[in-house]
Amino acid sequence: MIHDLTDFASRLNVSRETLNKLQTYVDLVENWQRKVNLISNKTLVDIWPRHIWDSAQLAGFIDDDVDCILDVGSGAGFPGLVLAMMCDAEVHLVESDQKKSIFLQTVIRECQLRAVVHNARIEKLQTLNADIITARALAPVDRLLVLLEKQLDKGSRCLFLKGENVKAELACLDGREDISVKLHPSLTNPDAFVLDLTP
Repeated sequence: MIHDLTDFASRLNVSRETLNKLQTYVDLVENWQRKVNLISNKTLVDIWPRHIWDSAQLAGFIDDDVDCILDVGSGAGFPGLVLAMMCDAEVHLVESDQKKSIFLQTVIRECQLRAVVHNARIEKLQTLNADIITARALAPVDRLLVLLEKQLDKGSRCLFLKGENVKAELACLDGREDISVKLHPSLTNPDAFVLDLTP
């Protein structure tokens, strides 16, 4: 478990420059939350552990040679924008809500991130050939695989932030020898996991 900002920076090898960008991001979430429902109001006070740190742990699974990350159902930008701050890859954020898409574009501009926003549904998006595909609190595993059908290929890897029900969700993969599955304990929540899928 990560307990404070110093622990977070140390364990995830976060530079001062990146921490400053993350703080700018948090400030923008707090300002925009008044007019756009980006995250649950009750989690706003715990934004660092609940959203920033939870998203940031995925950076530890992403190699330096990754060129493209696709974040689906980006919402307020977790984990996509956090990964854009922590990784060298270009991040594509897919969000169908126009107001949230404008927020994402604002953060990208303010923090000078290498990221692109697609204001669209993932099913309608052209194939992006992403190395890594991420999603957080978007849909159960079976639904995610349907939504991502056009985006999945032999070179892609999925990293999904999942809660305690993930093991039940994985029943849909019984007999699917074409998909490699790994479950990693979350660094921020003892009841959560990082689901690591490779087609």
